[in-house]
Amino acid sequence: MLLVLSDEHKEHLGFLPKVDPAVVGEFGRIAVEFLKKGSNPKIYEGAARKLNVPSETVQHGVEGLMYLLTESSKLMISEIDFQDSVLVLGFSEELNKLLLQLYLENRKEVRQILSELAPSLPHYRNLEWRFDVQLGSRALRQHVKPAICLKLHLESGGTQTARVLQTDPATLLHLIQELECALAEVKSNHCRRILRNIK
Repeated sequence: MLLVLSDEHKEHLGFLPKVDPAVVGEFGRIAVEFLKKGSNPKIYEGAARKLNVPSETVQHGVEGLMYLLTESSKLMISEIDFQDSVLVLGFSEELNKLLLQLYLENRKEVRQILSELAPSLPHYRNLEWRFDVQLGSRALRQHVKPAICLKLHLESGGTQTARVLQTDPATLLHLIQELECALAEVKSNHCRRILRNIK
């Protein structure tokens, strides 16, 4: 799978051939460090003074490199696909090898950082339900609406929570139909192709 870079990212990475390969290696280290701890404008300013360029240029170069490393690591693209993806940028053979080396050395660490940054969403554990109907009332002489009470048990990071929901049968039927449509859509050929490419 090839990595598709936008024109903006190509422009940001276009700064890399203008500097020494050792500087590109340092930019790669800074990019991985920024993924761990966040951005630090002082580092951009210091590097910009040494290279005699505006700090925005250095920032865009590092961010472009950071994007290249994160997207490549996220998709776990092979060495050949990475080289083909970078070939579009028109860099020298030496710079392409340096970028490949940066990718291969840092992809496990970048994947680990990305997995830690991913939000921990609660997932389903159990569901309890109750059907409530008021059988008679002097105040309500006409229509009695039944209600369905749901207690949804969720687990997130080892902690368990419960959410109580209440709905009427018509809304619940509509929700069931929508979920069945979504499940049917996942089985379609189009979704299967997308899921194959994601894995």
